[in-house]
Amino acid sequence: MDTNEFEKETIRDDLEISEKEYGKIFSFVDFANVNKWFQNDNQDWNSQLLKMDEVLVIDLNKLKNFSDIFSEKTRVYYGEDPKNKKSLSFTYVIRKIFGKRSIITKDVQKIKHYIDSYEDLSSKVLITDKDNQKYIEIRKCNFDVEISVDAIKMINHYDTFCIFSGDADFVYLNNFLKKRGKKIIIVKGGYITTKLRKTADLIINAQRIKKYIAKIEKTKT
Repeated sequence: MDTNEFEKETIRDDLEISEKEYGKIFSFVDFANVNKWFQNDNQDWNSQLLKMDEVLVIDLNKLKNFSDIFSEKTRVYYGEDPKNKKSLSFTYVIRKIFGKRSIITKDVQKIKHYIDSYEDLSSKVLITDKDNQKYIEIRKCNFDVEISVDAIKMINHYDTFCIFSGDADFVYLNNFLKKRGKKIIIVKGGYITTKLRKTADLIINAQRIKKYIAKIEKTKT
């Protein structure tokens, strides 16, 4: 066993993802959920305080390498803004890293939320409509249906369904898969509901894997 394989085996052992227990694992990454995991963190993976101009973000290469440690297949679901060059550029990069067929995209929906004087808008971008009413744009792009359909279509090809998301909407899918003999791994950021927790054979907190999937970036001034 070379050094690289030894490191992978060590990580699997640390996370308690044994091949004997979980067999063939397919991972499904809800990127909108994953992308928020560390947005409020003020420490890196070594418990060192971040500088004022530093933030933790998901490192796509590290995310793929981490998932590959235990996953036979990884699919990433990402909401794209076709009118935004930065979003299109991100799609190009993530497809290059994970492989075009492993990335599932659809257009982000933009919902207008009209504001009142009591809302905290310090971190929001205000937009004014033709009637001089102020609103913010809420971007929404749920992939619950797509992930569920794909998981069921592939059900005969994996032993364990691994979901990178703490979304409670996956309770129904998880229970469906468990009734058909599948095991469930949940990789989650913050709080998850009791019902979702009960569907899992293994829960991995994102803070435990921060060093494997995150990087430090300078904030733009």
